[in-house]
Amino acid sequence: MGVLEQNQDIIFRSKLPDIYIPNHLPLHSYCFENISEVCTRPCLINGTTGETHTYEEVELIARKVASGLNKIGIQQGQVMMILLPNSLEFVFAFLGASYRGVTVTTANPFYTSAEITKQAKASNARIIITLATHVNKLKNFAQEHDVKIMCIDSPPEGCLHFSELTQSDETELPAVKIKPEEDIVALPFSSGTTGLPKGVMLTHKGLITSIAQHVDGENPNLYIHKEDVSLCVLPLFHIFSLTSILLSGLRVGATILIMPKFELKQLMELVEKYKVTIAPFVPPIVLAIAKSPDLHKYDLSSIRTLISGAAPMGKELEDTLRAKLPTAKLGQGYGMTEAGALSMCLAFAKEPHKIKSGSCGTVIRNAEMKIVDLKTGACLHQNQSGEICIRGSQIMKDIDGWLHTGDVGYIDDDDELFIVDRLKELIKYKGFQVAPAELEALLISHPNISDAAVVPMKDDVAGEVPVAFVVRSNGSKISEEEIKQYISRQVVFYKRISKVFFQDTILKAPSGKILRKELRKKLDDSFSN
Repeated sequence: MGVLEQNQDIIFRSKLPDIYIPNHLPLHSYCFENISEVCTRPCLINGTTGETHTYEEVELIARKVASGLNKIGIQQGQVMMILLPNSLEFVFAFLGASYRGVTVTTANPFYTSAEITKQAKASNARIIITLATHVNKLKNFAQEHDVKIMCIDSPPEGCLHFSELTQSDETELPAVKIKPEEDIVALPFSSGTTGLPKGVMLTHKGLITSIAQHVDGENPNLYIHKEDVSLCVLPLFHIFSLTSILLSGLRVGATILIMPKFELKQLMELVEKYKVTIAPFVPPIVLAIAKSPDLHKYDLSSIRTLISGAAPMGKELEDTLRAKLPTAKLGQGYGMTEAGALSMCLAFAKEPHKIKSGSCGTVIRNAEMKIVDLKTGACLHQNQSGEICIRGSQIMKDIDGWLHTGDVGYIDDDDELFIVDRLKELIKYKGFQVAPAELEALLISHPNISDAAVVPMKDDVAGEVPVAFVVRSNGSKISEEEIKQYISRQVVFYKRISKVFFQDTILKAPSGKILRKELRKKLDDSFSN
């Protein structure tokens, strides 16, 4: 990584040279740009059923879906919500939306009705593609706002079936003029560095830049090729899986093996059966593999690259896994919804560089990074910790210039990035984002709670879990269990409160801002005594 001093800014760049990125194209054209070389090769495999589609078939189905969207009245610039587990239909819907010029907002199918409604309203979704089991969570909202519900399985009364899209005539798709710099192709929701979840506007150009930073060029950061089989077990509604696994895999012509959910035995069986070569995971999956007593029963030697992302993986876990899977290249990537990948372990490159355990690698190509002092904002040199900032075409639409990540880290003498702390208030449960502000708003809406604060508590399995400091209303005797149940009825499983600590007051600054650092220290002290 070169270091460039510009007007006193100390800017870090990749060890790899910048490359040409064809980000004047729409996303689907870029992903299928080299389809003539792979048209008859397997593109998608359903890991549960074995159903397989070639690149030629996937591209055709995507165009049919686009034509079908037009036929049912979904216009360019409107929003489709995909509320699905990993599935072939998820891929067809996403790619079809790109062809139609429709924006996709992705949501966790385990969200509660309130969470889904909030996101669907905020994104102004006009159609929701889901499973029949989730329709009850959507029905009232959809009726009130004239939103179409489409199921990929047997639809309840009043809902459409996904086959209405896949069986459409692709030749009836009207011409769609996409402006890659302006038009939004994906609208995932993220809590950013603070606050409530909000839509992150990712343009065609931004997503193409992010994918190219992974897999394009003569010596790509993430060396995947058309002979590879990539395992897609991480949820596609998460940006890491959508970009680094699905879209990057499509770009290079790899085979993408789709698992609807993580189940360790099935995962190991599929790796052995399909000779999986690229295995993107999150630390809890890495931990499950490392601790499995049955690991020796399966041949996992086909894995040549094991990527961990979405949450930090400690050096001890990394070293344990290296001993269990000695033939696999292992390392971490670091990124965020708002900016795609920020840095990546160059051990994954075609011509690899040796990277230290615990390092997130070096800054991605065609981007710039700086580390700034937390108090003064001044740029820092190597081995000085500060906030990580990133600049490049992959950043979300409404940021001009440097994106402040809310993460604290330093770049060492070998230009490798290490994360040491988080300014951002987000809690990371197995890589899923939990916004304290969202839970606090729910807590203080309870008549027996006058104030509340939510902070992360370390957890061996999840990484972090949310815990609440609560001030009861005058005379209230609300219990910890009642509070936990009140929250669990309204949120997805990973946002549930793990513990409640009753307080007389919540520690706050004169400005009214919750002093989370002090609360976390209080938490640490209570468990160390």
